[in-house]
Amino acid sequence: MTDVPTVSADGPTGHGVLSTLFRSEQGGHEQVVLCQDRASGLKAVIAIHSTALGPALGGTRFHAYASDEEAVLDALNLARGMSYKNALAGLDHGGGKAVIIGDPAAAPDGLKSEELLLAYGRFVASLGGRYVTACDVGTYVADMDVVARENPWTTGRSPENGGCGDSSVLTAFGVFQGMRASARHLWGEPTLRGRRVGVAGVGKVGHHLVDHLIEDGAEVVITDVWTEAVERVLAKHPQVTAVANTALLVRSPLDVYAPCALGGALDDETVPALSAQIVCGAANNQLAHPGVEKDLADRGILYAPDYVVNAGGVIQVADELHGFDFDRAKAKATKIFDTTLAIFDRAKADGIPPAAAADRLAEQRMAEALAARPTGG
Repeated sequence: MTDVPTVSADGPTGHGVLSTLFRSEQGGHEQVVLCQDRASGLKAVIAIHSTALGPALGGTRFHAYASDEEAVLDALNLARGMSYKNALAGLDHGGGKAVIIGDPAAAPDGLKSEELLLAYGRFVASLGGRYVTACDVGTYVADMDVVARENPWTTGRSPENGGCGDSSVLTAFGVFQGMRASARHLWGEPTLRGRRVGVAGVGKVGHHLVDHLIEDGAEVVITDVWTEAVERVLAKHPQVTAVANTALLVRSPLDVYAPCALGGALDDETVPALSAQIVCGAANNQLAHPGVEKDLADRGILYAPDYVVNAGGVIQVADELHGFDFDRAKAKATKIFDTTLAIFDRAKADGIPPAAAADRLAEQRMAEALAARPTGG
């Protein structure tokens, strides 16, 4: 998880991506599928990192990537992250992810259409259950309802269609549990009361996280590139402070920084500028490159590994496969508190950053699952 794949600087475009696929120390993905449907305009990548623990489970991201290579790399990184996330969430699922390339705005202004989503569903169905899809950035419950018409291995559907609805609810709840665990580890009490928390990104997950923080008595500062998202939070919680951009938020006096937008939030510019003692947020792949986790530790900043604390959403959609029960899923998401504390304890005992400790625990569970598989026949 801390050694994310990167594009090679030498050779023709794309060769770095292909070589990454077969480098087990960085990638090791079982299967990558490139999907294209000219009639609908669909271009998608489905990446299956591991099925050691069961069918790969992960969402579908719809994004206007700068290049096809960037889309492939994002799918690879996200799929690998899902393997680790699902392992530490205690789920019997491996890791997979899909990305659809293009503007997700609804037609006619963008690429997303019913025809495209149905075509995508057929590609997922062709994998025969090795990959189970769900919502992610740029896709929503209504989209999964359409995908499910062609693909039985679809979660994150609406309650009216037998689904669990918006998985961001338990994603935010799980992040809050990870934040409480971080507070317990650092300050001795599992509460954010009286602490100043900066939330970067108050969209699908972030605005739910703000609700939990306000209820817990935290002082909250927010930012988002979408004015509407900020206004929604301020209308509900007028005591919240908004700043113009993430750079200003990072440099603000904070106790906790919560990246809740896209990945790569913790980089060589952000980490030295952080005043927060804790980083705990919902965004995937927050570490921009290997070594950032050590930079955080060297500055005395406690990092709650993203794929551990943001697992509430995948816990929610995984429960849908068994006949969704919100209370059952929430009870499982509550355990993120204990898992986060266990990772901090392991990190301290081994003298390593929490991100490395989380990786070791996840890899241990996957290795044990592979070792237990029957051989021969």
